[in-house]
Amino acid sequence: MAIIELLSSSPIFYLFVVGLLGLMVGSFLNVVIHRLPMMMEHEWRAHCAELAESNTPPPDTEEKLTLSTPRSRCPQCGHAITILENIPVLSYLWLRGRCSACSEKISIRYPLIEFITALLSIVVAWHFGFTWPALAALFFTWALIALTMIDFDHQLLPDSITLPFLWSGLALSLWPVFVDSPTAIIGAIAGYLSLWAVYWAFKLITGKEGMGYGDFKLLALLGAWMGWQMLPVIILLSSAVGAVVGITLILLRGRNRNVPIPFGPYLAAAGWIALLWGHDISNAYLRFSGLQ
Repeated sequence: MAIIELLSSSPIFYLFVVGLLGLMVGSFLNVVIHRLPMMMEHEWRAHCAELAESNTPPPDTEEKLTLSTPRSRCPQCGHAITILENIPVLSYLWLRGRCSACSEKISIRYPLIEFITALLSIVVAWHFGFTWPALAALFFTWALIALTMIDFDHQLLPDSITLPFLWSGLALSLWPVFVDSPTAIIGAIAGYLSLWAVYWAFKLITGKEGMGYGDFKLLALLGAWMGWQMLPVIILLSSAVGAVVGITLILLRGRNRNVPIPFGPYLAAAGWIALLWGHDISNAYLRFSGLQ
């Protein structure tokens, strides 16, 4: 109780604790981002072997892989990461970005994800204060970070993340935390069907698939958390950012236009912005257009 009172009465201490929590969660998200696609691949291979009625175990599955086992290791030499080598951000600086056993470079992405997770967590805590919406928004933020990086790496938005958060958004509407139940339910339906309709229209016109079903589920998730009224803001923000980034990659890096660019990261970024400032953006647009 004393800690809760201190968190609620001291904003600086509250933000400090949330920042530390964000660093630790960011370290765990690095594991999720790296291992979850591998776990899904192993599961698919096992299902394929089962369907083929094969008694031969799928390759690379001798050692059971979960989010907690085996311990994290250096991908080059197999050195098991110790507790002191796994302190978010600080261990990377202490090791000077290299494995302590083989001196192979450690990707800068790991401490960046930890730092970004901490930073976004602090922003959420500052925006919502010491409230239940802040707690919900923290989990929402962490899920979007994991989805963003997995989609960026593999063009994949795992159901094991999108579906639980879709249902949790609907559950939160029962109180309601962000929106009421009718608004959340319509938001989930409209979010899914809007991109589903765009997908089929694009496929009928071009004969190509413009996006994956994971994008439909992600927008349904965002609709469940924020309601149908926020969907236009999310779609416009994500499309604008996606178009700018895509054109920049084509012009500066000579990226092949036929190489798919994942849409999930832009949806996730737009959804996070909309959760915090969506109503302000909508009101500013209405005032600017003279509709309010």
